[in-house]
Amino acid sequence: MQQSWNEMIGFGDDLVAPGNKTPPVHTAAVFKLQQSGNGEEGLPPARTKDGSLDRYGKPAIREKTGGWKSGLVLLVSQGLVTIAFYVLEASIVLFTKYVMRQTNAEAESTFSLWMGTVYLCSLVGGFLSDCLGRYLISIYAQVFLTVGFVLLSASAHALLKPHGCGVIGKLCDPHAPLEASMFYISIYLIALGNGACESILATCAADQFDEEDPAEKQYKTVFCWYFVIASNIGRLISVALLVYTESTGNWLPIFWISTGCVITALVLILSLTRRYRRFKPSGSPISRIAQVIVASWRNRNLQVPSRGEGLLNRGEWEIDGTRRKTDDLKFLDKAAINIPITQVEEVKCILRLLPAWLCTIWSSVVFLQMPSLFTEQGAAMDRTILHFQVPLAGMIAFDIISTSTLIVFYDKLIVPLHIKLTKTQSKTLAELQRIGTGFVIAVVTMLFAGLVEQQRLKYSDGSGTKEMSSLHILWQIPQYILMGASKAMVCVAEKDFFAAQTPDGLKSLEMILSFCCSALGGYMCHIILWVVTKITSSNGKAGWVPPNLNDGHADRFFFLLAALTMLNVGLFVMYGYRYISISTQMRDGIEEMEEVAP
Repeated sequence: MQQSWNEMIGFGDDLVAPGNKTPPVHTAAVFKLQQSGNGEEGLPPARTKDGSLDRYGKPAIREKTGGWKSGLVLLVSQGLVTIAFYVLEASIVLFTKYVMRQTNAEAESTFSLWMGTVYLCSLVGGFLSDCLGRYLISIYAQVFLTVGFVLLSASAHALLKPHGCGVIGKLCDPHAPLEASMFYISIYLIALGNGACESILATCAADQFDEEDPAEKQYKTVFCWYFVIASNIGRLISVALLVYTESTGNWLPIFWISTGCVITALVLILSLTRRYRRFKPSGSPISRIAQVIVASWRNRNLQVPSRGEGLLNRGEWEIDGTRRKTDDLKFLDKAAINIPITQVEEVKCILRLLPAWLCTIWSSVVFLQMPSLFTEQGAAMDRTILHFQVPLAGMIAFDIISTSTLIVFYDKLIVPLHIKLTKTQSKTLAELQRIGTGFVIAVVTMLFAGLVEQQRLKYSDGSGTKEMSSLHILWQIPQYILMGASKAMVCVAEKDFFAAQTPDGLKSLEMILSFCCSALGGYMCHIILWVVTKITSSNGKAGWVPPNLNDGHADRFFFLLAALTMLNVGLFVMYGYRYISISTQMRDGIEEMEEVAP
């Protein structure tokens, strides 16, 4: 009776006095206790129902853990980390060009490799969090982030010589190898810390709300919007700091401000040790996939019966109409001889996603042009308005505003337009349709950037000594707005698509697939730029992206990216027509069972 009493209340055995054979409270009172969550005197505190734990590994007490108190701390931490990281992300091209004395192509390659590493570290962070726990890895990540910014700020003192260098038109003196090494070590420590932190912090915040409680579930939805807003506010504050840097030519204050932000964020994370709701590490999904691959290879010489007899858990599979054995990728069916067929079908679902995943990698290549080649293009344009210099960092605000506006007003702008053009009553575009729309917008963005570059070259300084043009930088505004719209369509839909199509047993792969796209996109961008530079700069030519943009043809590079993006659109459309969603498979499975039912 004691065991059933504990199960009904939902508490551990340690909360019931030893030797109690019968509970001293009536069953109706038990139900009242179970429903109570107000923590009134004399009543046991209400526990969470989603499996979250406190710092001692016991079911979390609702009033003492998680909720808005923990969520707001993580929200502020996210904003502070965003401010610090985005200061570096948006300025690294200018810093490497004017402080580290790199050429345009070298600065863009440095940025692409660094961003690829950021997202690769996000993948590593997500993998480790599945194995060791999100809270622990988030603390380690913020420690690396803090050390990286401290080292960056310290190394900047040695790099910024003479005083006032490091701005457009004023190169710094050459640096000793040790000084340059400190800079590169610092930015890759930041890549490691921010990458791991970015993949975990949002999930840590979401863990603070109990999905099994109706009120907290509603709060969680609202909080997710606040989390996105906090990131965008952090980016806008970063833009303001960069505007100050471009106006004064002083890099040191914004680096030390960024250092202060990450230190404060680390202190906030550590302050949550008592209130933070934890979940037991679920283990890596990679091992589940590897088990199926290895088992199918070991059983490659065995025959699978045509009707599936002998497959592990086949009976349970057929009872559940939402889980239907599929007929494609049959080479994996042999793994079901000694591995549950549910696990085999999960791996099949992931393999069906790979073509879409490969196509979304290219979007990262296009998006990386905004903080790299767009910035270099703007630096070679007229930025004067009534004796005021338009800061390059300020142009990024158009991307942020465009992205945020489209996300917030998507239902009121895009959906009605979709209904009007297609003459359907569909409430929204499917995830693949939204991704494809974002790809098309990316094509238009690259074409517009190429046309702007052509005009910039037309009005450039003919002497070849200055990297300047009389074309005004405001002509760049449409390409920033279009880039923001493309990111809003692709990035949000990509996450929705992977979330909806990833099986329940491999849900953490949703995050891994997303960050892999960005990481591989960064490395692919570096490879493309390296190949283009090698080919176009042969025989003594300046190349498409030379140290002085006026000597090259960056417009051709933009047009090349537009052509490759259009090819990517074609491949993606072919995939979209052939892809069968999980929901469709579930429906077909139910219909098939109804047909064979007596």
